[in-house]
Amino acid sequence: MRTTAAVATAASVALLLTACGGAEKSDDTAKDKGKASASASAAPAAEALSAAELEKLIVEQADLKGYQVQKAKAADVVPSSAVSTDKAGCKPLADAMSFIATGSPAASAQRKAIEVPKTAGATASPEEALGALSAPVTSVTLGSYDGTGAQDAFGSLKKAGSECAGGFTLLGGGEKTKITKVAPETVSAGDEALAWTVTTDMDGEPFVTKVVAFRKGNTLASFSTLSLGGEVKELPKAVVDAQAAKLG
Repeated sequence: MRTTAAVATAASVALLLTACGGAEKSDDTAKDKGKASASASAAPAAEALSAAELEKLIVEQADLKGYQVQKAKAADVVPSSAVSTDKAGCKPLADAMSFIATGSPAASAQRKAIEVPKTAGATASPEEALGALSAPVTSVTLGSYDGTGAQDAFGSLKKAGSECAGGFTLLGGGEKTKITKVAPETVSAGDEALAWTVTTDMDGEPFVTKVVAFRKGNTLASFSTLSLGGEVKELPKAVVDAQAAKLG
């Protein structure tokens, strides 16, 4: 906008033991539990991908027809510390809106995907040229995390979407941006996904953007779509689908 922001499981088993066979079955059960515990301990912890590896996995021009895909410029990417919110719980959402990988990623990568109008160039009418200026622009951010970092980051986004539904103030670049509403949307991608329509008050006028996030393994992808026209009517499905396909 202006400055362009688990599951516990339990099992119980009831066993009917005979006087002569109970001890043997208990021993077998203990052995099985021991094997399971050893197997779990031997499982390697998730390791984050490097920045170079993420660069190979993030969407590129060849992945998106009808879009112009650009690598984010240094000026487009700001550190997480440069963006804050008046409500601490809303910070993850503000990051997702601001080309920042939520949480504490070991590495990240960013792209811009600009929807190309059907008619452009010298043959475009004044109305079509204006439409080109208002073409939706989607920022794409990939973050890779060690351990359960991606799950934790996704969880913080889910919580923020609920706690910040009534709005919050985003501070960045020396300016305050008033978000008035965060409404949930439906989206499917990766292992788990979330989406919202975010409405901002821009000098008394509503400015609508779409925010999407999905997790695939220990990689979290986030998308923020805006238009200079002030409103984006649809989720960036093509961009989300292309990125999901590339992550596998």
